[in-house]
Amino acid sequence: MTIFESIRKDHDTQRELLDQLIKTSGDSSDRDILYKKLKNQLDIHAQAEERHFYKPLISNDMMQEKARHGIAEHHEIDELIEQLDNTDYSSSAWLKTAKDLKEKVEHHLEDEEHTFFQLAGKVFTDKQKEDLAEAYKSYMHKNL
Repeated sequence: MTIFESIRKDHDTQRELLDQLIKTSGDSSDRDILYKKLKNQLDIHAQAEERHFYKPLISNDMMQEKARHGIAEHHEIDELIEQLDNTDYSSSAWLKTAKDLKEKVEHHLEDEEHTFFQLAGKVFTDKQKEDLAEAYKSYMHKNL
């Protein structure tokens, strides 16, 4: 398995959690459980991705700008999560922010899957793609 397949698998999990989350309403246990699961998944995924995908790319001239952009988007996602943390589940603003988060995350995943992966595929050797996948999966497994 390559780093791209490993990351994409987690992206699918994130999409599913986001879809479920925006269907919840009010101060419900469903909303609480899904939000905490998503928040943890996004946090650990961002750390693993920065270490085992972006960091090895940042020294490559062709990828430096893309890697920085991806990391900046992680920070934008963190800011939306912080807004959600500071808003009551029962507030209408919570769902609006959750929908903003869904949009931001999905945009980020599209960027990675449709642009970054293709370019990084030209930078990494086959062995690097596999080694990075192992390191990424190991990090995710240890921290999730």
